Amino acid sequence: MRFIAGGLVVLAFASLADVLRPKSFAGLFSAAPSVALATLALAFIKQGADYVAIEGRSMAIGALAFALFGFIACQLIMRFSWSSFAASATALLVWFIAALGIEQLLIG
Repeated sequence: MRFIAGGLVVLAFASLADVLRPKSFAGLFSAAPSVALATLALAFIKQGADYVAIEGRSMAIGALAFALFGFIACQLIMRFSWSSFAASATALLVWFIAALGIEQLLIG
């Protein structure tokens, strides 16, 4: 059921992304948000609203930390000429610390 729901939402977002400019947004709008929405919809049916609220909050925290990951990785590569592996590994550590830190701030 999850695959069917995820596939339908991916199709809807891919159609939306097809009409947006620039085309680089197509991948952004077709994968992660649609799978997240399908997951939340199925979790709502199976687990209820309280569970979905926690999952949604976790997804939002992960997205914020991932935005920081992208920013840090780009800065390390463009400004300091790091290799993509070194920049990604360092930014991954930053993502992990940021995700845990944001979670502790909100929950704690």
